[in-house]
Amino acid sequence: MAPGRRAGCDNVPPCRSAQPPDGPVPVIRRHVFDNPDNRRLAHLCGPLDGHLRSIEAALGVLLVRRDASFRIDGPRDGVERAVRLLDALYEMARTPIAERALQLALLKFMPSRHGGLPSAPLGAAADLDADATAEPIVLHTRHADLSGRTPRQMQYLQQMLAHDITFGIGPAGTGKTFLAVACAVDALERHGVQRIVLTRPAVEAGERLGFLPGDLAQKVDPYLRPLYDALYDLMGFDRVTKAFDKGLIEIAPLAFMRGRTLNHAFVILDEAQNTTREQMQMFLTRIGFGTRCVVNGDTSQVDLPSGTASGLVDAMQVLQGVDGIAFTHFTGADVVRHPLVARIVDAYERDRGLQGQRGVR
Repeated sequence: MAPGRRAGCDNVPPCRSAQPPDGPVPVIRRHVFDNPDNRRLAHLCGPLDGHLRSIEAALGVLLVRRDASFRIDGPRDGVERAVRLLDALYEMARTPIAERALQLALLKFMPSRHGGLPSAPLGAAADLDADATAEPIVLHTRHADLSGRTPRQMQYLQQMLAHDITFGIGPAGTGKTFLAVACAVDALERHGVQRIVLTRPAVEAGERLGFLPGDLAQKVDPYLRPLYDALYDLMGFDRVTKAFDKGLIEIAPLAFMRGRTLNHAFVILDEAQNTTREQMQMFLTRIGFGTRCVVNGDTSQVDLPSGTASGLVDAMQVLQGVDGIAFTHFTGADVVRHPLVARIVDAYERDRGLQGQRGVR
């Protein structure tokens, strides 16, 4: 048997006293690594066993470690997932496992959640299944292994490559902005476009900041910070700075887009839920030859004044079925941040559903 591989998993009779009244029967399993490497085990467990605590929270199990032996207690499905996850993490543990790598690994092994968020519109499921079987897309960025982590993320990437205008709609943490910027960087690296244009409406999230000092770029910088962060991560600070100096990346405030025609560009409109109907129509009609456009937003976080309709919600209805335009509807199952973010998203969606049933606006 190869060093470090699992020697065996022994089933132990379930602990009946811990069984919930109507829940699944819990099981206890022992997972043992043969000829273990103590350094890799330390990397697997994380500082102060922090990685094990994250696994417990994500899979709903209890983990107890003694040397190279792990006792896993919980529902059978969660225990099976934990066993496979431990094997996968042990293979990764030649070097310390970063928090981001751990969260992505957890995402692969977490069970699908049901009832937390509305499903995608009719017809999206079939498209999702078809796209999920396609060859994975790997983008040319500073991260050599960057690709979609969930079926809808892979669908989103494929739609951005295949359509002139793509809408990414869904909750926070689903990778809408990051993947759009990654596609833009990839297109620039491959010389598929001549520049990247970034824009978003200058709407504060419930606060009125008043006058901001500086020139036009400095005034809109705070609103575009998420796009900057993604650029720095994907290209590096020095390359981004040089690209701005050469005009390869442009900040274009949405308020000043009227009258422009954007040719041979990759255009990203972020936080599109805070556009009005008129702004959305104006923006979408700026698209010129050789240009691809991505519109991102979260319809559950509209910061427009009360009574003002969201241009993104309106576009979802008006543009559905228009040739050349694609929609990807993300759900909480696509959240790739800390697992707690997914649970927060689910909780708010459940509360909105209850408010809707009670007629509370």
